[in-house]
Amino acid sequence: MSKIVTSEKSIAGFVSVGYRVYVKARKGCAKRAAAPEQLALFKQRGGKRRGAGRPPKGHRAGAPHTQRPFLAERYPVHVTLRVVPEIGSLRKRAMYAAIRQATLTAASHGMIRIVQISIQRRHLHLLVEAKNKKMLAVGIQSFEISAAKHLNVAVGKIRRQPRRRGSVFVDRYHAEIIKSPTQARNALMYLLANWRKHGEDGVAPMSTWKFDWFSSAPQFAYWTEYGEEAFLWRLPVTYEPLWVWRPQTWMLAEGWKKLSSSISYREAPASR
Repeated sequence: MSKIVTSEKSIAGFVSVGYRVYVKARKGCAKRAAAPEQLALFKQRGGKRRGAGRPPKGHRAGAPHTQRPFLAERYPVHVTLRVVPEIGSLRKRAMYAAIRQATLTAASHGMIRIVQISIQRRHLHLLVEAKNKKMLAVGIQSFEISAAKHLNVAVGKIRRQPRRRGSVFVDRYHAEIIKSPTQARNALMYLLANWRKHGEDGVAPMSTWKFDWFSSAPQFAYWTEYGEEAFLWRLPVTYEPLWVWRPQTWMLAEGWKKLSSSISYREAPASR
């Protein structure tokens, strides 16, 4: 009988100790629940995310999000890049210098060859050569990154503010593959005389210009007005030309000349 009592006392002791441990654990859980929750290291799924949702519309809309067509090396491409309104006009000296640095970056990387370029107030036109659509995409991306970096710096200097941050180009770029001599000549004229299309030639001091100095037009050797002495035309000493390549595709080197061997700087492109 004494053994049984002793055993019952032992059991009661164990139960008492276990209850105290249980109560202490509950108190610890309550304290931990009251403590501030630690932030998660990784963002959970769902919720608002930058870049999510439908493609933008209006002034922010770019090219449709469809698969890019196959690009053969023999075909040049007319690329259009639009900037966000917050950037302001690109036709300023500081902006020109920023884009010039981007053309140098594109030339050094060698993914694309920019043959002609035109800088307008809210967009850029480029005539580009590339081996395939992948090289084109990588080369344009490299150009955009360099241009965005330098343009943000230029905007800060113009506005006398810290360097601007944020996106510069609108959504995707527009690309049109040039597959015929007629299309090649029209593209050349469209780029080199695009400032006339937008009425820039009617605003001083640009109204006194023969060529658009915010483009590679002064470097184009086949203006009708040059005649046979294009090499005798000298550019101003202070002029820093945009970095462009000599065309290597037949379409831009010789093909467009089948229609006419030169282009007059008085020509103005029609609306596309």
